Amino acid sequence: MACLPKLTASLIGCFFLALIGSGPLHASPWAEVGDTQLRSDINILAAAGIIDDVTTQWPIPWGGILQRLDEPNVLDGQPDYVRTAAKRVRSQGDAQQTETGQVHYNATLDLTNMPDVVRGFDASGRQDIQGTVSAELTTRSTSIRLSLGAKDANHLDHQTLVLDGSYIAQRVGNAAIYAGYLTHWWGPGWFSALSLSNNARPFPQVGISRLSTTPFESSWLSWIGPWQAEFFAGWLDGPRIAKNTLYDGLRVTFNPLPGLEIGLARTDELCGTGHPCKPLATYFDFRNSPQHPSRTNDEGVIDIRYTNDFAGFPFEVYTQEMNEDSNPIYHSGTSHLFGASLWIPLTDSTARFTIEYTDSIATRDIFSFGNDFYAFTYNDYKYADGMRYRGDALGFSLDNDSRLASLQASLVDARNITYTLTYHRASISSPNSIGANPITTGPVNINIGEARLSVPFTRLSFQVIGRLQDDQPRPDHGFAASIESIVSIDL
Repeated sequence: MACLPKLTASLIGCFFLALIGSGPLHASPWAEVGDTQLRSDINILAAAGIIDDVTTQWPIPWGGILQRLDEPNVLDGQPDYVRTAAKRVRSQGDAQQTETGQVHYNATLDLTNMPDVVRGFDASGRQDIQGTVSAELTTRSTSIRLSLGAKDANHLDHQTLVLDGSYIAQRVGNAAIYAGYLTHWWGPGWFSALSLSNNARPFPQVGISRLSTTPFESSWLSWIGPWQAEFFAGWLDGPRIAKNTLYDGLRVTFNPLPGLEIGLARTDELCGTGHPCKPLATYFDFRNSPQHPSRTNDEGVIDIRYTNDFAGFPFEVYTQEMNEDSNPIYHSGTSHLFGASLWIPLTDSTARFTIEYTDSIATRDIFSFGNDFYAFTYNDYKYADGMRYRGDALGFSLDNDSRLASLQASLVDARNITYTLTYHRASISSPNSIGANPITTGPVNINIGEARLSVPFTRLSFQVIGRLQDDQPRPDHGFAASIESIVSIDL
């Protein structure tokens, strides 16, 4: 065991050398979390074999996508719905990678009478009122964005002026080195990501992300196929019991067989008030037993996604498992996510149907369903704040000991207008862990129906969302209706 840290350090070193190896040159580095239609189009292209099956690690670099779309005759023989999806992706990628050297401005306003309980990939405002003005400059190898936002406060987050979405990214070889407030979504789910999602606000961080998914040339590693990797470290500022807690995340996603995507991730909380702050020593200490308890708060994730095309209908099936303990099999404390999507091409449009189930009641072992650990997920006896930032879980929006079953139908027409209907059955908290879930003071089951209309124009886009639900997180009770309006303008 004494050689494990040295071996792991050597592997990490090789990882970073591969990360910054030569690759295609692009300016704006990635497509960001939030655009479900773009994500749907990317998945259609992956199912058709046009781009690599590395689509679950967001922000998703444009390099691996646009490089494949630039290949000659890549769309030959493809049906109209695939060509249309490629056109939308190509158009958005080109727009974000324009190297004008000029500053581009954007303003977004989000208004609602009640924020959504469930925060999926397309989630928007966290408060009743939220607005952002941003300025972005893109050059040949550098992208800089300054976002200045304002929102109303809540009882857990009193910050009203925010820099969410601001960053600077510098291309170095085939990697983007960045610093700022970046939102991540790690996993194949459309409504939930267990370890890292857009549920909590982004925190200040620095990181490095591969830009192209080009496979290894080495015969020893080429079998993993196209791959993507990212590492970042951040500071969980704001009100906390363990102040100045640090957080890091490492994810590697690879495509060893056509249609098969595997993601591996590790996230950690370390340092902070009352804890030793030896990042290298604690990061490479994988022991976690009663005799040698871990000095950090760790999560390990594996997700598997398979996509293909059957009789002209693209589909995907996926799962994600998150372990709160170091051992992925025994005494793992595992949360689970399962889902599937089907795309149906119509005359001048494409419909997507998704079903998904998430369960954050941790099972003792990865497959020991019914042998449950309560008040376990996102909590840790060493870090009283748990895996949360400003009161919100960094992963699943319903926090611990909760279950979410979701159905969604989404259609995009020939004018690129998207119509979406969603149903959620949310079971928040459990009678076995009252008080452990910060969303509600008591267990509650809520049925939620949502209708969303998204309309894009050349420089303006707007969304209107209506929601009905038959109950509310405690201490509130009863039926509730809400409407949300989002307007975004490129200036």
